[in-house]
Amino acid sequence: MDFLNYPQPLADLISGLSRLPGIGPKTAGRLAFYLLQQPQIAESLADAIHNAMENIKECSICSNYTEQDPCPICTSEKRDSSLLCIVEQPRDVAALEKTREFKGRYHVLHGVISPLEGIGPEQLTVSQLLNRLEGIKEVVMALNPTVEGEATSIYLSKLLKPIGIKVTRIAHGLPVGGDLEYADEVTIARALEGRRLL
Repeated sequence: MDFLNYPQPLADLISGLSRLPGIGPKTAGRLAFYLLQQPQIAESLADAIHNAMENIKECSICSNYTEQDPCPICTSEKRDSSLLCIVEQPRDVAALEKTREFKGRYHVLHGVISPLEGIGPEQLTVSQLLNRLEGIKEVVMALNPTVEGEATSIYLSKLLKPIGIKVTRIAHGLPVGGDLEYADEVTIARALEGRRLL
């Protein structure tokens, strides 16, 4: 989309919005004009973004997003510290927590192994995972059922099984190619209940 006819600040806003996932140039343009027409909403959004950037950090234990470090899940004595669930993104923790079925702790990889995109284990939080295995008896793989998610699950299980850790995966109650973030609570709960050995 050509932004040449717009004032530079507006062109910059449209360009910035179009870099968000799922937002093309036309949608970015509509959003930019809407924000200009609704200054209270624009200011509230800017404040929320600034506040999140200032106050949200990664937990030093599980790599989930948190306001306090370590996060409440890692410090909770009610959680089963011998059970660890590995997920791709922080939003997956939120999806699993909505079910109230999983009682262990989490580890967020911040992605999956994808050689085509130049993402290997070094770009993920695999080394942090390997440093926190003391006392862990079972690791549940809750990665999205994509080719990259499957490859990452297999890679991690090959690292964990020789140590004597039981490795399971959530059942495929989730559609192949689907994301945890968009699955309903019942589907995720059934997938957790039906997990199996890798």
